[in-house]
Amino acid sequence: MFEKSEELLKRPLYVFDLPPELLVTLQLTTVSQQESAELKLPPDDTGTDAAHQVKAEDVPTSKSATSCLLCSASFSVVHEQRRHVKSDWHNYNLKQKLRGGSSITEAEFEKLVEDLDESISGSESSESEDEADQKESTLTALLRKQAKIGHADAEAGDHIPKKKKRGSGKPPLIWLSTPLLQSNVSLGVYRALFTESELEEESKITDFLRQKQLSSISSKIISTDSSNGVPLPSTMTSPQIFLCMIGGGHFAGMIVSLAPKIGKKSTGVEERQAIVIAHKTFHRYTTRRKQGGSQSANDSAKGAAHSAGASIRRYNEGALEIEIRALLKDWKGLILESQLVFVRATGSANRRILFGPYDGQVLRHNDPRNRSFPFSTRRATQAELMRAFVELTRMKVSRIDEAALAAAAAAESEREAMSTKPHSVPSKLAPPRLSKEEEESSLHTSQLQALIRRSKVPAILAYLATHSLAPDFKFFPPSTKINHHAPTPLHLAASSNSPAVVIALLTKVSADPTTLNGEGHPPFDLAGDRSTRDAFRVARFELGDERWDWRAAHCPPPLSKADADRRQERERAEADKEETERRKAETDRLKKESAAAAAAMDETAKSKGKKGSNSGKGLGAGEKTGAERREEEARGLTPEMRTKLERERRARAAEERMRRMAGGGGAG
Repeated sequence: MFEKSEELLKRPLYVFDLPPELLVTLQLTTVSQQESAELKLPPDDTGTDAAHQVKAEDVPTSKSATSCLLCSASFSVVHEQRRHVKSDWHNYNLKQKLRGGSSITEAEFEKLVEDLDESISGSESSESEDEADQKESTLTALLRKQAKIGHADAEAGDHIPKKKKRGSGKPPLIWLSTPLLQSNVSLGVYRALFTESELEEESKITDFLRQKQLSSISSKIISTDSSNGVPLPSTMTSPQIFLCMIGGGHFAGMIVSLAPKIGKKSTGVEERQAIVIAHKTFHRYTTRRKQGGSQSANDSAKGAAHSAGASIRRYNEGALEIEIRALLKDWKGLILESQLVFVRATGSANRRILFGPYDGQVLRHNDPRNRSFPFSTRRATQAELMRAFVELTRMKVSRIDEAALAAAAAAESEREAMSTKPHSVPSKLAPPRLSKEEEESSLHTSQLQALIRRSKVPAILAYLATHSLAPDFKFFPPSTKINHHAPTPLHLAASSNSPAVVIALLTKVSADPTTLNGEGHPPFDLAGDRSTRDAFRVARFELGDERWDWRAAHCPPPLSKADADRRQERERAEADKEETERRKAETDRLKKESAAAAAAMDETAKSKGKKGSNSGKGLGAGEKTGAERREEEARGLTPEMRTKLERERRARAAEERMRRMAGGGGAG
């Protein structure tokens, strides 16, 4: 039974198209179970989903678990955590912690910087040096303002009541369970996908979820616009949701159908794809470099600036407002038909652009469909909207560990005890001293991980042999997140998508493919691309089915190296053929356009010549002058061609003069 449950969890679960056997057995968990699931919720896998097929560079494929304990935030991949560490939100919480204060949520931080009219915490990282200056100045201004407010409150006294937190205080996820899965596995669905009336009857949430199931749409019946190939909105794509983000001069909007489209790959395997009914992005230069904030916010605080850059930014703000409102007007019918409206607008100026008030307003504050994204987002782009759609419509899987829950509860109680002392500075505890064996294990771990990440196969094998290390050497310390996720060299090689290292560890040093990591996954489950998964199959073919329990390793049937190479060569040939056909079609189109343009020019020249001859006969006009002939010869030429023609004419005239002068001198 549990083997079948593992099959259910191998592919991400789409909320609106769940397997029937899973759907009929879902039931709402108790409050204590929901709290436990929240504590043990792993970061969402944002890898490529069959229900939402997008480009590899748009949606990450890593499955590593990362989080920020300071801000109580989880991230799907490491680079998202790195962006978070560089954000204003994290740095603000860090400075608050050093002062003995408590951390705040991202929503609370956005309200604090509302007067600055810009928040760069949701922006993507950039390599520009200006952005670092902008971040520092924004954070410094916010901390300075908070210091002034705190000083004023201290002088006024402690009798001023604190402002209550807004919001219902409920977790963003609703947790469900099923007898098909193990007792420690829970499935989560975002509350934002349900209406207010449905959330009031939370006990019937499974019935509402069953009513939201949609049948897939065949890719052959999707009508497209012949001018640009974008799928046209039709009744078959309903129901749908509207998503938009605005901030820092960037705007992105998208209307996506909730019914997935069924297509086939070149190999004949069916896959699901999201149907994007309409999408649009705008970008205008509106943010002040090195200083942060929009131009309108600076004008309100310090008066209108008269520099060229200020004028450009001021104009771009107005142009961006016009473009966004015109787009919303064009999409009014689609937005009104959408079931839900997800909006992220940082700053009062950006909210005024969307919610007005203004004539012909489309979005309204009191619309019950309005939702905010229940997770952190980055710069407003089409790829970010698709990532947010995938995140919203994918079921979350939580595996509860009682020991981990007890440790988390103890840590939470200790943190609450420390928070009762607001002015105390946390003491720096000395790290425990490692033993000699632990120091050697830590050294081996750092060396092996560096070699595996660089795919240095001979160096890895030589290092294992030189130091007499087992092929299933456990990385130290096991408590770190990366070592918890990838505790052995084979786990790390599969997670790093290094097929050469995988096949070398399996065939050369007999690494065990059935070893489980701290999350209960064998190395094969961590492979992020097909070439790495094929490496396991090739190793199974070379070693034989008797060498390991390949079923426990989750490894598919064996595959020979020749078959894998032939399939790769065939796919490469198909890709080359498609590219050749595309280039040929593009060349034919350009030739036809050039021939049509040349024919039009010839027809125009003939009509003008005929008109000139008729007018000459009627008026008895004489022969054309030299200037008229030169003008007629240059008609229809580009400026470069005219310059070249004039240069040649002058050169011939100079040669003629030199020839005449030479002839006159000889005669004298």
